[in-house]
Amino acid sequence: MSAAPIELPRWADTALVPLVSVAAALVIAGLVVLGIGESPLEATALLLRGALGSAEGIGFTLYYTTNFIFTGLAVAVAFHAGLFNIGGEGQATIAGVFAALACLWLAPLPGFLLVPLAVLAAAGGGALYGLIPGWLQATRGSHVVITTIMFNFLAATLSVYLLVEVIGKPGSMLPETKEFASHAILTPMHTLLAPLGVKLPATPLNSAFLLALAALVAVWALIFRSRLGYAIRTVGANPRAAAYAGISPARITMVAMAISGALAGGLAVNEVMGVQHRLLLDFTAGYGFVGIAVALMGRGHPVGVALAALLFGVLYQGGAELSFDKPSITRDMVVVIGGVIILFAGALDGLFRRVVASILRIGRSA
Repeated sequence: MSAAPIELPRWADTALVPLVSVAAALVIAGLVVLGIGESPLEATALLLRGALGSAEGIGFTLYYTTNFIFTGLAVAVAFHAGLFNIGGEGQATIAGVFAALACLWLAPLPGFLLVPLAVLAAAGGGALYGLIPGWLQATRGSHVVITTIMFNFLAATLSVYLLVEVIGKPGSMLPETKEFASHAILTPMHTLLAPLGVKLPATPLNSAFLLALAALVAVWALIFRSRLGYAIRTVGANPRAAAYAGISPARITMVAMAISGALAGGLAVNEVMGVQHRLLLDFTAGYGFVGIAVALMGRGHPVGVALAALLFGVLYQGGAELSFDKPSITRDMVVVIGGVIILFAGALDGLFRRVVASILRIGRSA
């Protein structure tokens, strides 16, 4: 007989299980650090100080967090529809192409029109590139995991062609576009807050962070407070029951994947319009794949996604500072720590549910 599923209070499943899994992962990481002759406590202190110990560190941490919020939300929306979208990298890449074309072609427009149109172009490009795998699964039975993997490679190849042959910077050997006009970029946060008397050091953090916060609220309202969100969750829970209730699983699959792709486009907005101010190769830098872990740890809920995104932002920024202060703890080791957290939050989720059930004296049914 198979074991009965472990029932946990919603707050414990949403907050306590990820917390225990992260704590266990940090213990394992501490043992690795101890094994190379360094102090885990000192390494943790350096990591936290590098990420949160200064205004500059916080700026970089929130910049990384912005990327992880967008990609985490993209995966989370697909999760609610019963889909596993691992094409965030490709969707963000195409979104970057659309944003760059808007910034270059619509440059004569004033900034208050150009920037919103470029953001919408990025969302539209990501939505289109997410819609295609959704359509293939809904109408042709092609599994979305396979198609999104393939589409990641197709997007990377297409971006190389476009940057080399079509929209590359004239006279340059680098695969990138020319820089966007000054009124076609997002406002840096230190510039945005300066009129309010808040003095911040220059960091990559920009107004895309505010868009990410707005996206958190919008996704919460969509998934948990709208008819479409109810339909998405119903299809994700039981497609047959959804069809019996008059909800089209095929339509919801395509809609959910389009929304997921549009959210992944937020990564392009932050990087292309907010930081790089031009389109260049590999600007996604693996953020789309980390978004899978963010969504898993956050249990698909926007609050959990925000907290998980902040955790990985701390790891990214604090890890860079840690590897600088402690050369024996390389950047690769910090990546391993993130990988252990992903492993514990994903593959070993059932183990930590049992641990939490024991802590709460719930136990398993006989």
